Amino acid sequence: MSEQQHRSKSGFETRAIHAGYAPDPMTGAVIPPIYATSTYKQDGVGGLRGGYEYSRTGNPTRAALEGNLAALEEGEAGFAFASGLAAEDTLVRTLCRPGDHVVLPNDAYGGTFRLFDKVEAAWGLVHDPAPAADLDAVRAAIRPGETRLVWVETPTNPLLGIGDIEALAGIAHDAGALLVVDNTFASPYLQQPLTLGADVVVHSTTKYCGGHSDVVGGALVVKDLELAEQLAFHQNSLGAVAGPFDAWLVLRGLKTLAVRMDRHCDNAERVVAFLSDHPQVTEVFYPGLPDHPGHEIAARQMRRFGGIVSFRVAGGEQRALDVCARAEVFTLGESLGGVESLIEHPGRMTHASVAGTDLEVPADLVRLSVGIETADDLLADLDRALGGAGG
Repeated sequence: MSEQQHRSKSGFETRAIHAGYAPDPMTGAVIPPIYATSTYKQDGVGGLRGGYEYSRTGNPTRAALEGNLAALEEGEAGFAFASGLAAEDTLVRTLCRPGDHVVLPNDAYGGTFRLFDKVEAAWGLVHDPAPAADLDAVRAAIRPGETRLVWVETPTNPLLGIGDIEALAGIAHDAGALLVVDNTFASPYLQQPLTLGADVVVHSTTKYCGGHSDVVGGALVVKDLELAEQLAFHQNSLGAVAGPFDAWLVLRGLKTLAVRMDRHCDNAERVVAFLSDHPQVTEVFYPGLPDHPGHEIAARQMRRFGGIVSFRVAGGEQRALDVCARAEVFTLGESLGGVESLIEHPGRMTHASVAGTDLEVPADLVRLSVGIETADDLLADLDRALGGAGG
């Protein structure tokens, strides 16, 4: 089956397993080798085999991952990086120039905010926050003639806000800007922003794409071939590429993405139902809840509602810290999207960099990355953690 057939005819699970690589013609190996090489023998000066000359510019293992990601996101080109932030920085350097303006989510991932506020700002890039769920606010934050990117996370981190990708694409395009969607929380299985009008998809492949908490990586996927050419130039020039072993790990993770995401969602729904009825929980953030303000939009643009759950506890910040400390099956740690469940305090951990800004998160907030363990064990663990905190 050709690559084009994989993209246009095959189901998601089939593409996840097969797209980007055909069995090796010499050995029949069904899994891409880890091409741990920095350079390649040329058949005469300029006589490249398969176009490979130096592994910063291109590596067969990385190419397999990039082709797979493009197929899963229904794009034309994918690019794999050493981290999600490396992908974001390369995108910004490709598309923006000093003096340009970017609209960010008002509860953006702390690392993304730090990149724009501390690194890109020194380069001359200006940014303003706007709630991704408020189309009028996003429209008002745009500076005509200056805004180059409208940046959206949906669901957002950590408050699980939902942005209407199709509507946001229209707003961005009307202003002559591009819509960038960080699709990390949803994963390509639950949502394909390019099909809804987005121009660029960003991933921290560290999270659900890798799925096993054993690799750090990032990715960009686009449909526009001219933009793809520009990104390829900057990927090579800036050099923050995924190494072959890291690319292999992410590619391995993608093969089971669909089955993992279904279990993440199953378990998250159980956790949400438990937390919603718990007397020590004052608020639950999850787009699958019918009363979530973005529920209808999420139901329209997502396959399911994801594995991330945030909640606020009665008693303030110390109670939230106590819950994090008492959990046992939920491991206290940053990151998300692995097979194991994680618990964290965003205000002190992942979002400490936005303290004192408009993006500051509630001090009594706890974020869960719900893994694929036995659901009853997860509920019992939360019950102990909350009971202990409330006792």
